Amino acid sequence: MIKVIMHGYNGRMGRVIHENAEKNAVEIVAGIDLFPAENNKFPVFKNIKDCDVEADVIIDFSHPSAFEDLTGYAAEHKLPLVMCTTGLSEEQMEKLRSETAGEIPVFFSANMSLGVNLLIDLVKKAARFLEGNFDIEIIEKHHNQKLDAPSGTALAIADGINSALENPCKYVYDRQPYREKRSQTEIGIHAVRGGTIVGEHSVIFAGFNEVIEVNHSAMSRDVFAIGAMKAAKYIKDLPPGMYSMSDMLGE
Repeated sequence: MIKVIMHGYNGRMGRVIHENAEKNAVEIVAGIDLFPAENNKFPVFKNIKDCDVEADVIIDFSHPSAFEDLTGYAAEHKLPLVMCTTGLSEEQMEKLRSETAGEIPVFFSANMSLGVNLLIDLVKKAARFLEGNFDIEIIEKHHNQKLDAPSGTALAIADGINSALENPCKYVYDRQPYREKRSQTEIGIHAVRGGTIVGEHSVIFAGFNEVIEVNHSAMSRDVFAIGAMKAAKYIKDLPPGMYSMSDMLGE
């Protein structure tokens, strides 16, 4: 059974992973959270620097503000890291790729759902085929407690589409300041926040007299938890480097 330090243990995803751990052959041996719950079966630390528990992998579902302490601890203790936190800055992502991944195996995906990653693969193929004849719009919907907008997944979808195009498009997040027609060289990205929506992503290809739409809806956070635990098992014994869902799925 793989031993995991759960960084962001008392958050939504930390609790879901805890609930699904045993049936996925994962043992949480320590938690890290600023607001630890009571009556835990394992130690929970407010700061990862204080953690003295041996583990195989760290799974992170926390906040970009914890990035420095988290990556520093993981590198110092040579612990593989599954980074699931979204909203990282460009500087943080660069450090993750160029520094942290040079010392330990790092798994990063903007979305841990297998279905979302299939959606990205499908829309990349569609974008190659439809380029120049269809406008592309992305709509993402999440619960009203989500902090970052647009979602990391929406940006990953847009990046995937752009990587498939001969002439990459710019991203447009808000057309309100502009009074002009839509350009053919843009991808519109729109964020909706409300209620308890777990996560929905739609990619619209709008052409002349026809529309193609590809959708994914997460009905439960379990799909993200299962993906994160699969990633933890995948990178446990890998050499230092940056790994993604495509690597794990053998694409």
